[in-house]
Amino acid sequence: MRAKKHFGQHFLTQPSIAREIVGSLSSDHLPVLEIGPGKGVLTSLLLESSREFRAVDIDTEVIAYLRKAHPSLSSHLIEDDFLTLDINSVFGMRPFALLGNFPYNISSQILFKTVENHTVIPEMVGMFQKEVALRVCADAGCKVYGLLSVWVQAHYSVEYLIDVPPEMFRPVPKIDSAVIRLRVLDTPALDASESGTFLKIIKAAFNQRRKKLSNALKNICTEVGVTPSEIPYADLRAEALTVAQFCEILKILFP
Repeated sequence: MRAKKHFGQHFLTQPSIAREIVGSLSSDHLPVLEIGPGKGVLTSLLLESSREFRAVDIDTEVIAYLRKAHPSLSSHLIEDDFLTLDINSVFGMRPFALLGNFPYNISSQILFKTVENHTVIPEMVGMFQKEVALRVCADAGCKVYGLLSVWVQAHYSVEYLIDVPPEMFRPVPKIDSAVIRLRVLDTPALDASESGTFLKIIKAAFNQRRKKLSNALKNICTEVGVTPSEIPYADLRAEALTVAQFCEILKILFP
């Protein structure tokens, strides 16, 4: 089975890395959904662990390969696109952990869907492009700090676990990779009803990240009847603000 470029596939070949990824799941009691099982290096470890799990892949060839190579996996496999998958259908509305060597071409979309479903996905351990992993874990003021950093960190604590060099994959990618772990915050930064407006604010702020917030959020301020200069941190740029400070702005604009 050959990796398909249009699916962003790079199959992990190093068993020690696979064991470290699976071993980084801290919630032993949660079922696991694996995204993009590929040739089954993570999937086989989940099977050995006897924990409840499913593995979803859009590639029909991957599903056929796994059923032939590992017949005992058949009942665990879902042939579907994770990005359109009904999350609540997988484990019958129960919370679960997310795991995977995620396809590079949809890694940011996976993160957004994870955050949107954070109430049923309390933990995630995943392999990403190192660039994406660094963005997710970045602190305010860092060069790579941005929309993805704030959006994820408003819902999860983030941990950068390990670097993974290109030679651990086939085909060998042209970039480095890294494994990160997300665990849902015990005390949410936002109420569920505030997520949509919070995303609207940080999108506007980072879409014009070179502008001061008073200019970047000018249209939203006009919409809600607030003078731009009255918002907190109006003279700062988006990259300088922490998640907590963005939440302060949220409370002013959408009390």
